[in-house]
Amino acid sequence: MTNRKKKSSSTSSAKAVAPATVPISAATAELSDPALYINRELSVLAFQRRVLEEAEDDSHPLLERVKFLAILGSNLDEFFMVRVAGLAAQVDSGASEIGPDGMSPAAQLLAIRREVKKIMADAHRVWDEKLRPSLYAAGIRIDNYDEIDANRLAIATRYFESTVFPVLTPLAFDPGRPFPHISNLSLNLAVLIRDRQGNERFARVKVPDTLPQLIPLRAHTPSTKTKRRSSARPVHYVWIEEVIAANLQSLFPGMEVLGVHPFHVTRDADMAIKELEAEDLLESIEEGVKQRRFGSVVRLMVTHSMPQEVLDILMSNLEIDSSDVYRVPGPLGLKRLMAAYVKDRPELKDHGFQPAVPAAIAQHEDEDIFSAIRHQDILMHHPFESFQPVVDLLRKAARDPNVLAIKMTLYRVGRNSPVVEALLEAMEEGKQVAVLVELRARFDEESNIEWAKALEREGVHVVYGLLGLKIHCKMAMIVRREGDHIRRYVHLASGNYNASTALTYTDFGFFTARDEIADDVTDLFNYLTGYSAKSDYQNLLVAPVNLRARLEAMIQREIDHQKAGRGGRLIFKCNSLVDPATIRALYRASQAGVKVDLLIRGGCCLRPGVPGVSDNITVTSIVGRFLEHSRAYYFRNGGGAGEEIYLGSADLMNRNLSRRVEVLFPIDNPKMVRHIKDNILDAYLADTVKVRRMKSDGTYVRMKASEVKRPRNVQAELLGKTRQPS
Repeated sequence: MTNRKKKSSSTSSAKAVAPATVPISAATAELSDPALYINRELSVLAFQRRVLEEAEDDSHPLLERVKFLAILGSNLDEFFMVRVAGLAAQVDSGASEIGPDGMSPAAQLLAIRREVKKIMADAHRVWDEKLRPSLYAAGIRIDNYDEIDANRLAIATRYFESTVFPVLTPLAFDPGRPFPHISNLSLNLAVLIRDRQGNERFARVKVPDTLPQLIPLRAHTPSTKTKRRSSARPVHYVWIEEVIAANLQSLFPGMEVLGVHPFHVTRDADMAIKELEAEDLLESIEEGVKQRRFGSVVRLMVTHSMPQEVLDILMSNLEIDSSDVYRVPGPLGLKRLMAAYVKDRPELKDHGFQPAVPAAIAQHEDEDIFSAIRHQDILMHHPFESFQPVVDLLRKAARDPNVLAIKMTLYRVGRNSPVVEALLEAMEEGKQVAVLVELRARFDEESNIEWAKALEREGVHVVYGLLGLKIHCKMAMIVRREGDHIRRYVHLASGNYNASTALTYTDFGFFTARDEIADDVTDLFNYLTGYSAKSDYQNLLVAPVNLRARLEAMIQREIDHQKAGRGGRLIFKCNSLVDPATIRALYRASQAGVKVDLLIRGGCCLRPGVPGVSDNITVTSIVGRFLEHSRAYYFRNGGGAGEEIYLGSADLMNRNLSRRVEVLFPIDNPKMVRHIKDNILDAYLADTVKVRRMKSDGTYVRMKASEVKRPRNVQAELLGKTRQPS
């Protein structure tokens, strides 16, 4: 992850291979034809466009719209740090490998730049023309520095002198002092000054991210009575970088400040861990996290007003070319708009809710949770149903003298995790605790390292992962002595053991004490912590062992049913569909007449509606209040008692099917199968408010009002059926 000098030839080389833009339509077409595949990166950017549309949607409360714009900024940051950085590395290494869509890395970078510029221009238009004026009307007034009156100017100056000035460190750039390091995702000020001898100099001032990005300009501290009415009183704010820019003379006494221009840097943050050479994976990950600050620059954002001479200084010293520069009106870094998501304006946010306790647990409230799970399998649909039973089960297990052992996988648990606290308590109570912590969970490495060390300090058996494989499956097992035998309680899920995101992500969770599931989970834990050459599992679909083969076999089974006149039907719901082999299998199913409905939240490389190839396939995406994170795979399998549903952690990407440990688990209870199919999957397919339909050219369209007979917002419906007002 060292800095690299950009190759000036990358732009011209991109012209050699252009993306396939016109889908083929012959039924006899080769299913590997690039025209049948949408570029993955452009599909991901199409998802970002859908996020932006939510910021424009005035059916959301105002501050929720601001949050969507901030989410877009955060998503684009990660897109550049990982996806663009990877493509740039390929171009710099001279790689010209063509993807399934027929695009070379250089061609992809050109297409990405064009689309990102459009998205960013539209995002800033939404901010300037819609959201900022609406905030102003609602009493949240984000002023330009030159707009504030004398009283607020004095407040800003006092705040600068007392709080901001002590934190700032101006760094000069001249023959005696090298160009300062610009850290990843940092906001900075490029300052031009003139000394007393008339020499012009360049300096950099980093805008501290440890201070509020929006500074409130309150004339006085309100009393208790006025605090109650604060939501009705306008509050003025100003961006911190504008306050710094206006007071730069304090940092450069005796100098003339000629100009100040903000800039924002994004670096390559994707860590490449050479596992075969790493004696200690924990140590390697820790070092990789530190080095992330020094990755190559992949994006420089500046304002339209930055002079070319200043931009030239930045481009030269950051070792980038003009293709990496993005000019925007400001503010730089849309992620920072989360600072406008003020806590004391609940009327401008989504109504709070209390997730329902699953009925199968509520009806056994006089018994412990072990009794409820012994009585029947329990399905949970978060966030509509509470994640708290998972925490309660772990806490109960920690304190129960009959519990002998707890085993879990942890991918993203967040900070202040009640799940980890329960595991630490279990260790204190003398249980055997084994935890598989995936250190390579991107951008959660630091948090996972901290938890891994904390668990190890208490004596927990911590495993960091497998060579060459990320552990992405979500599972926990509790081993309990009951009388003269041992019973195992299992939790499997599509989502992480993170109590915070369980309130904002849709996911499935599943409790069972059935031996046939527990046997597979036991074998899988033994594979993850020890050595195993197991090549199949009886009930679970496990990547990279049997998931891909079983999935393709079940798709083929639907083809066989269709050809035999029994009707074939598939409904797949997941985050991404990228894997070429899976796409080809779905194309074959469509050609055989199988009806295929795909609910794909994010990137989808399959083209629906191509005559003779995918005319039996629909692709829809829902972006709403909750992040659609659940994965569900439905197979009609001849109908009736044959219907099958698998839930779990795996998306349809090569990395999930071949380079990660993933689990899909079966739902065997016919009533649960009907509930998931009829009340969840079919409901999502019937959404008319938040759904976008994908066209064969890769674009997404919303339903027109004239096409909607009855508005249906599936997330709102599910929330209304289960929630209790908070």
